[in-house]
Amino acid sequence: MSIQATPTPGAKLLTPADHTLVMIDFQSQMAFATHSIDAVNLRNNAALVAHAAAGFGVSTILTTVAEKSFSGPMFSEITEAFPGQKMLDRTSMNTWEDAAVIRRINEIGKPRIVLAGLWTGVCIVGPALSAIDQGFEVFVIADACGDVSAEAHNRAMDRMVQAGAQPMTSLQYLLELQRDWARSDTYELTTGIARKFGGAYGLGVTYAKTMFGAHEG
Repeated sequence: MSIQATPTPGAKLLTPADHTLVMIDFQSQMAFATHSIDAVNLRNNAALVAHAAAGFGVSTILTTVAEKSFSGPMFSEITEAFPGQKMLDRTSMNTWEDAAVIRRINEIGKPRIVLAGLWTGVCIVGPALSAIDQGFEVFVIADACGDVSAEAHNRAMDRMVQAGAQPMTSLQYLLELQRDWARSDTYELTTGIARKFGGAYGLGVTYAKTMFGAHEG
């Protein structure tokens, strides 16, 4: 019996309504020792993820560790995307062990968790493995995470993937939320975020629109 293809998206693809994004410990003290990715790219990718989530109305949790006493505030590129949203400050390195965070996870009630933050091997591995253990489907935005070395980041990603987490990138996250250029209500949002935070791809969008009025789709 032959398989019949249909023009429908795969169930593994993310949609704005089916997941909770958790952005963890994007703070100065954590960033100082992050060497698997340079600070400019890290901040840019985190901003891209935050603005994509905010623009598409993704349920998002922003959490810090020891904000006032040690680690400093969350990157302004992230908080600017969510004006007025309360930070959930923790003492635990593993976000999943914080009662306030878990209360919010349960209030939102989504079966999928998308993670990004610092450091990959501690602050991301902890909630990723814990969420998987409790039956959640977990995605990790690899280039919006960082660690004290490339080795530390890579081994952390390996460990999470082996446990069932699905890796992706920041630009991939944005474009997966859009997924069809015929969705005109979010077209300008998506291309605007790409132009601002999408690196060479964003430059290409700007060039095409400016030079000959090109339009995706």
